[in-house]
Amino acid sequence: MASSTYDLIMQAMMKRRQVLCLYRGHARAICPIVLGHTAGRERVLAFQFAGGASSGLPPGGQWKCFDVAGMSEVELREGRWHSGRSHSQPQYCVADVDLDVNPDSPYDPKRKPRR
Repeated sequence: MASSTYDLIMQAMMKRRQVLCLYRGHARAICPIVLGHTAGRERVLAFQFAGGASSGLPPGGQWKCFDVAGMSEVELREGRWHSGRSHSQPQYCVADVDLDVNPDSPYDPKRKPRR
């Protein structure tokens, strides 16, 4: 059974909503792109476009992997969808993909985003 945070992130992906959360002591603003599991843990690959990070956040944002269990104060908001300039490298954050917002996903997600 999925956690309530996992379900909220899935809702954000289906509706293309930004996600605000606290993660490892930093407020973050992300757009979740790939959601699923790795080694039994709920994980999300997201593009972080604002907020803090332990290593800093470069101008324009960057791709980040999050353990869903470590996210708190999660909320959705309207706003521009951010996904970076490109993501041409394979992702290793999520091994068992449940949802990928990319319509041409190479990961054979179990669910497809609504259009």
